[in-house]
Amino acid sequence: MINVRRKENEVIIIQELALFSIVIVISLGVFSQWLAWRIQWPSIVIMSIAGLLIGPIFGLINPQEALGNLYSPIISLAVAIILFEGSTSLDIRELKGISKSVFRVVTFGAFIAWIAGALAAHYIAGLTIEVSFIIGGLFVVTGPTVIIPLLRQAKLKPRVSSVLKWEGIIVDPVGPLLALFAYEIIKITSDEAFHLLHFIPFFIDSLSAVIVGYVIGLFVSWLISKGLLPEYLKSPIVFCFVLFTFSVGEVIMHETGMLAVTVMGLTLARTKKHVHSISSIGHFMENISVMLTSTIFILLTASLARETIYEIFTWPIISFVVVMLFLVRPLSIWLSTIGTELTFQERALVSWVAPRGIVALTVSGYFAELLMNDGYFNASLLTSLTLALVFITVCAHGFSIGPFAKKLGLANTESTGVLIVGASSFSIALANYLQNSGTPVLITDTSNDRLYKAKMLGISTYNGEILSEQSHFDIDMTPYEVILTLTGDAAYNALVCQSFIPEFGYHHTYILPAGVNKDEHTKLPPSIKSNILFGENETFIELNKKVNIGYQFQTVSFTEKTSIQKEKLTSYGIPLCLKKKSGKVEFMTLKGKLVIDEGDKLIVLNNIE
Repeated sequence: MINVRRKENEVIIIQELALFSIVIVISLGVFSQWLAWRIQWPSIVIMSIAGLLIGPIFGLINPQEALGNLYSPIISLAVAIILFEGSTSLDIRELKGISKSVFRVVTFGAFIAWIAGALAAHYIAGLTIEVSFIIGGLFVVTGPTVIIPLLRQAKLKPRVSSVLKWEGIIVDPVGPLLALFAYEIIKITSDEAFHLLHFIPFFIDSLSAVIVGYVIGLFVSWLISKGLLPEYLKSPIVFCFVLFTFSVGEVIMHETGMLAVTVMGLTLARTKKHVHSISSIGHFMENISVMLTSTIFILLTASLARETIYEIFTWPIISFVVVMLFLVRPLSIWLSTIGTELTFQERALVSWVAPRGIVALTVSGYFAELLMNDGYFNASLLTSLTLALVFITVCAHGFSIGPFAKKLGLANTESTGVLIVGASSFSIALANYLQNSGTPVLITDTSNDRLYKAKMLGISTYNGEILSEQSHFDIDMTPYEVILTLTGDAAYNALVCQSFIPEFGYHHTYILPAGVNKDEHTKLPPSIKSNILFGENETFIELNKKVNIGYQFQTVSFTEKTSIQKEKLTSYGIPLCLKKKSGKVEFMTLKGKLVIDEGDKLIVLNNIE
């Protein structure tokens, strides 16, 4: 009886330990993302450090021990979801002008990286030639888990950003397949009865995974297009299909699950422009992907042994990483992009940026165990080798991509820009004043006639529907952090505001009431009210009327920090926005109190007569 109770207590303790570990890892992952955003560090660096601190350094938790047999499946499913989310975000229209470059990078470039990486692993890290060609295939991956957060932070220009994003997502499932292909070669060629026909099952299984992903992608697209899925169940059902696709791919052959979900995502991305409602799934999958990325990185780093950390600092491993950074990657990119559309600067940036991430860490552990069981004992170095490459590339590229891109002229270096929806007397006058004060501005409108005056003043314009999907490919949104909806249609303003909140953020999306009805403020959703521009009496009609009768914009400078009620600023005129000392623009809303720092400038609309 005592033994039974003791076993029950042990089971309870194990369960509580697993629960505690999961909660700690998820919370720490999300906090790491927030901290990285606050201090403007690469999020992957913060997550890696956090995982190392709670795991091998201080030994607080070991997720692998706590989760037991669930550890590997959890990581694999998370990688599948992240890959799917990344592949659905791809659109063939992004390849306009860079299709040759992307094709070369993911084919010829990946092959060069495989061979060169394998030779480096053999001659520098000291691995056997068989193990080297396996790990060389795996190290061609970059992946959406690491590259997309870096692209988001660096604010690269669209062309080079698209090349890196497409490479990361397409090559991510290819790397494990190359490693698996090399392993199959080793097994088959070591057999005395070797024949080329022995490779056929490998290619059949890989093709089967592609077909599974494609068919399920088409099926999901058909379900949505026919309205067979209710809106509130659409995302959960697609989520389940992703997990199912990955599982079927893994049953066909280990490591082809990633290929299957990538093909499924690409299929949905291709049909997305025909089935508009598929786009709504993207926000759900993106939020899940962000949480999983932070969680998985901490899971992996916290589960490492201290011995693995110590092995990183040996000369063979450090030398291998240096060669991968400064020789293998540049060689593969410069050779594969000869004669392509990329400029010298774009090729230089792409040849430098190649951080490795979750896929490399998870799959290397699988092959390390497999090869050691086959008698390749130096395969025990694979985990240390991979961790060194992941951590060093993440740090090196994470901290350097922004400054390097700016030096090459491939990143936005201007101050915070403003995107204005709707061309009118007031919006054009405001845009002109902001632009003259050093703030980038873009005005969009469906009428070319309404944009004529803005063009004459040298203001950047876009003639088209901002809500159309095509506008995302025609407009480079990188320079703009704030969006103002300033049309005379209240319903349209609200729709634009709600549509762009996920992209610009709640506190950077503003709306101007049309002013047709006096009680228009009360009819707006509560979620929008706090972002209503200016004041209760400042509407589209009133502001345009004032500009048309001669009201002009003025700047009021402040020499000391002050906290003031907005009503007291009306003595200067109609307060519109604050131009912060840093260059950031903060627009006035119905919020009553604001803090003005020393050096800030208040822009007002005033009757100068």
